[in-house]
Amino acid sequence: MPQTMPQDASLDALQAPYGSLAFFLDHKPALANFRTDLIEGLSKTQKSLAPKYFYDEAGSKIFEEITRLEAYYPTRMERAIFIDNADDIAATIGPNAAVLEYGAGSPDKIRRLLKSLQDPAAFVAMDISGDHLIEGMSALSDEFEDLPIGAICADFFEPLEIPITPLPAFERWLGFFPGSTIGNFSPDEAAAFLTRADETLGEDALLLLGVDLYKDEDVLHRAYDDPEGVTAAFNKNVLRRIQTQLGGEVCLSDFTHEARFNKEQSRIEMHLKAKAPTQITVSGHSFAFQEGETIHTENSYKYTFPMLEALLEKTPWRLQSAWTDKKEWFAACLLSNS
Repeated sequence: MPQTMPQDASLDALQAPYGSLAFFLDHKPALANFRTDLIEGLSKTQKSLAPKYFYDEAGSKIFEEITRLEAYYPTRMERAIFIDNADDIAATIGPNAAVLEYGAGSPDKIRRLLKSLQDPAAFVAMDISGDHLIEGMSALSDEFEDLPIGAICADFFEPLEIPITPLPAFERWLGFFPGSTIGNFSPDEAAAFLTRADETLGEDALLLLGVDLYKDEDVLHRAYDDPEGVTAAFNKNVLRRIQTQLGGEVCLSDFTHEARFNKEQSRIEMHLKAKAPTQITVSGHSFAFQEGETIHTENSYKYTFPMLEALLEKTPWRLQSAWTDKKEWFAACLLSNS
């Protein structure tokens, strides 16, 4: 049955149309949250900070550079899956879907999907970096002139509201969460995200999920500690944000990037490690570091299919179809909530 947009979203910040976009809705992911989360995270015994704080405009562009590295296999493998299985994926999804992409940094992945889908009705992109989002989606709307495209600046850790817009009716929502970002969440956080996605997308929805599969540790270490040092720059971008956006005092050269494989938890961990005693000061709070002490900045969980099935049992979603690359390093998984 054709669907229309949800009726309960706040319109306070809605701009429709917005340039070539059908709409732009800015939920203004608060800089105050960054400050609060930083102080809370640095107060812990194992200092930590959520990976979402990598992603201001500069961080988003550094991550795009990471995706082009030879050592970083996920983007390359996911691209191959979509190219090799385009017709099958499109036929399984069906026609006239409205697509919502979570964490839509670069338009490259959604461009391939939109070109393969059967008569997509609309596309809505969500990302935490507003400037980067508008830049990418405005370029995409110039390419897909007949497709209504909207943009929402929001944090996908929070409940997502989709505004009433002049988008056409459609058969169902297709959520799109590529690039193995689900691996940044702990299993409990992943289950909570998937449950929120079910609430956002509504009945009879699909969710196309990128999942990084368990593999050799050497491959993982090289992917998350590339010889070019781009991932190191990405990790240290959060320190630059502390300086420039929070007015904090931190010496970037006092920290080095470190990637570790935690076999027990089936995850790669990224840390910022103090090379010598140092401190970070922000908003009157000072945090001392001993040599070798770290800030745990990111997890990237690697799944087997039994692990994925166990996760989905905690959510409204079930695995409908899955496609992998030839090495079985990565999977595109189509989930259904009906």
